[in-house]
Amino acid sequence: MRIAKYYSNSDIRIEEMPVPDIGPREMLVKVMASGICGSDVMEWYRIKKAPLVLGHEIAGEIVQAGDEVSRYRAGQRVFVSHHIPCNTCRYCLSGNHTACETLHTTNFFPGGFAEYLRVPELNVDRGVFPLPDDMTYDQGTFIEPLACVARGQRVARLEAGQSVVVLGSGISGLLHIALAKALGAGRIIATDISRYRMDAAKRFGAYAAISARENVPARVRELNDGRPADLAIVCAGELSAFEQGLASLDRGGRLLCFAPTKPGVSLPVPINDFWRNGITILPSYGGSPRDIMIAMDLIGARRVPVEEMITHRLPLEEAGEGFRLVAEASESIKVLLLPHDR
Repeated sequence: MRIAKYYSNSDIRIEEMPVPDIGPREMLVKVMASGICGSDVMEWYRIKKAPLVLGHEIAGEIVQAGDEVSRYRAGQRVFVSHHIPCNTCRYCLSGNHTACETLHTTNFFPGGFAEYLRVPELNVDRGVFPLPDDMTYDQGTFIEPLACVARGQRVARLEAGQSVVVLGSGISGLLHIALAKALGAGRIIATDISRYRMDAAKRFGAYAAISARENVPARVRELNDGRPADLAIVCAGELSAFEQGLASLDRGGRLLCFAPTKPGVSLPVPINDFWRNGITILPSYGGSPRDIMIAMDLIGARRVPVEEMITHRLPLEEAGEGFRLVAEASESIKVLLLPHDR
């Protein structure tokens, strides 16, 4: 089978490898669509593990189920989660599924940028979700990223009517904007350095989009009837975005750190203001099975218009072009790789 193997952001090679063999409690899935995530092009993180096959936003069809797999059958259309929690450790039992060690060490093989993948036993047990009949494969690639966004807004306790500033209007920022809009948020203000993405932010629900090079805290107050925001969601990996978000918060506000930075970056927090004003700083990584189900319901009900966010559908052999589009972050939103004709 063909795979798109990552050596660097500018070096994606189409190679051949055998179709994976499966065990009695495993499955073989034919990958019909696979999204390129922003994390796939975080070169500082990925290149130290290269070469490897990336891709975790997948939807496909089961072509073979092991002899001891009873819940699924060949021909079923599915989303498969690459990271799955154990559901029994102290983190899972306290609701912190994405802190689970099992979640951080599980994956399918070889990755979503391949024609087929092997779903290991643990993932078969708790990481396979049949697609509704009216959900396309392309829509299914949004289940994982939207689940991450849903978890982020859940832990940030977003409430209807609250004002939100989203710093960074790439695909994660746009999903945050669209979901906040669907959940009844008040005024949503977006930032970016790209006019293309600022326009997209307004298209998907932002009241206004401003340049990240402006005085963002001042502009947020200006656009929000003189008040800072209730919630700031950082979807850009630059320290300046975190600083802008923190400075844009009203008393009692919350800073959701949705994006990572490069290693070794620290966020300076003015302790007295932080203490006096009751600011909360929250991280959010990944999504739990609960969030996956929420994301599927949101997509199925058309509450979040994911199909409209797809700007490029490319065959697997054009994976290099797909990585270029996502890494350049200029005039693309969601780039999908399609390993098979359909």
